[in-house]
Amino acid sequence: MLQLKSIFLFLSIVLLSTSNEVTISWRNNYKLSWEHFKGQPQKNTDAVAVTASGITFSYSLKHKNSEVIDFTANVEAHFYPEKSWYIKERANQYILAHEQLHFDITELHVRKLRHQISQVKINNFLKKTLDRLHQNSNEELAKMQKLYDTESHNSINTEAQTKWQKFVAKELEKYEAYKSAD
Repeated sequence: MLQLKSIFLFLSIVLLSTSNEVTISWRNNYKLSWEHFKGQPQKNTDAVAVTASGITFSYSLKHKNSEVIDFTANVEAHFYPEKSWYIKERANQYILAHEQLHFDITELHVRKLRHQISQVKINNFLKKTLDRLHQNSNEELAKMQKLYDTESHNSINTEAQTKWQKFVAKELEKYEAYKSAD
């Protein structure tokens, strides 16, 4: 049996990047295609593809007389085409679906973080609270991505792959109120 493997590359961006790096924002009705994977494939690897995605997070605090009185936060799921790659001769639609689910898992954690932020009470420790929520979200995202690849054996275990697709779809629906704009 031909082993089909993919690897997930997790990127965490604390503040919006000032570079001109190309990103694709997660959208419900927009799916990745192999044309989005523009990075150079690694040599000497069993991986067929690598998806680079992560949470972009920024916030702004409003102060009055040294007291925090309000805040805004922006949380997005991004795919990084220049850091994502595939081996054309070994790639197929099944592997692409596995890669898409990595991006969907990133969106799931963005939704969870947005939900947590919506529960935050304004106080003078808000910066620490928001930073901690972001850090915890990144840690949970990395754990889930690793578990997904482990259980699906990097997409080789088709039964586990199907289980993960159903699980992620259910979780995305649960946090529908916090989805990224289309």
